[in-house]
Amino acid sequence: MAEPLWISREGKRLEEMHPCFSVGRKNRKGRIHLPVSPACNLACRFCSRVRNDWEQRPGVSSRTITPQEAVDLVGRALDLSDTLTVAGIAGPGDALATPHALETFRLIRQAFPQLILCLSTNGLLLPDMADELAEIGVETLTVTVNDVDPARLARLNAGIVLDGKSYQGEEAAEILIPRQLAGIRRAADLGVIVKANTVLVPRINGPHIADIAKTLAQAGAGLYNIIPLIPSAELSGEPLPTCAQIDAARVAAAPFITVFRHCQHCRADAVGVPGETDLRAQLYPLGEPAAETFSHG
Repeated sequence: MAEPLWISREGKRLEEMHPCFSVGRKNRKGRIHLPVSPACNLACRFCSRVRNDWEQRPGVSSRTITPQEAVDLVGRALDLSDTLTVAGIAGPGDALATPHALETFRLIRQAFPQLILCLSTNGLLLPDMADELAEIGVETLTVTVNDVDPARLARLNAGIVLDGKSYQGEEAAEILIPRQLAGIRRAADLGVIVKANTVLVPRINGPHIADIAKTLAQAGAGLYNIIPLIPSAELSGEPLPTCAQIDAARVAAAPFITVFRHCQHCRADAVGVPGETDLRAQLYPLGEPAAETFSHG
C-alpha cells in the first residue's frame, strides 16, 4: 500500500483536528459547511440538488448564503460549540464554479485564523485554481473523481461546462479526467492534503475501483472515500450498493491508498460533529422546500 499520509507532522495534526481525516476512528471534532456555492459546471447523472431541511446527503442545503453571511455564521457556531475546528465548503454546487468560496475563505482566514479551511470540488477548474487555494490557506481538499475511463464516466456524468462552452458524453469525460488528475497533482505539490471521493455505482465503476484508486494515488491523493450511490435522477434505477459491495470496493482500493471508512453523507450546510451533534437548525433558518437551486453552467 502507498505510504500513509499521516506520517507527517501536518498529517498527524489533521488526524486529530479534522473529522474527515481521522482515519478509522472518530476524533469528536466538528465542522461547519457553508453553502455559498450556487452553481455547478458538471451534470452528474445521479445529481438531485434541492432545498430542504431533512435529507442527509451531499448537495442539499436549506438555502445558499453570501460570503459575509458565512463569516457571521461561523462566529455564531463557535459561540455554540467549542468542538468546531473546520470551516468547509461543499456545495450545494461546485465550490470553484463561482468566486464565492474563495471570497468566503479569505474572510474566514482573517476573522478565524485558527480554523482549518477545507474545500470540496469536482476538480474541473482545479488546475487553474490550485495555486490560489493554497495561497488563501486551504489545507485540505476533496476531489470527486467517479472514474478514470471516459466511456464509463460518460455513463455517470452527462456533460460539463468549461470556459462558457458545453461538452457532452465521452468528449466531456476526456476533458474532465485529465483536469481532475492535474489539479490533484498540483494541489499535492503545493502541500495541500488531498482526499478523493468516488461515488460507487456497482454496475458501472464497481469492478474498476482498484484502477481508479491506483490512478488517484499516483496523482497525489492521500486518502480515498468510496461513497455508495444514493439512486436518484437519471440513475434512480441503479441499485443501492450493498454492504458487501462497499466492503469489496474498499478492499480493492486498500493496496494503493489509505481508505476512509466513516463518511456520514454530510449536507452542504452541516454543522457539528459528524454522526453525533447537529447544530444546523440553530444557525440556518428552516423554510419551505424548493425546487432546483442552481444552474448547470
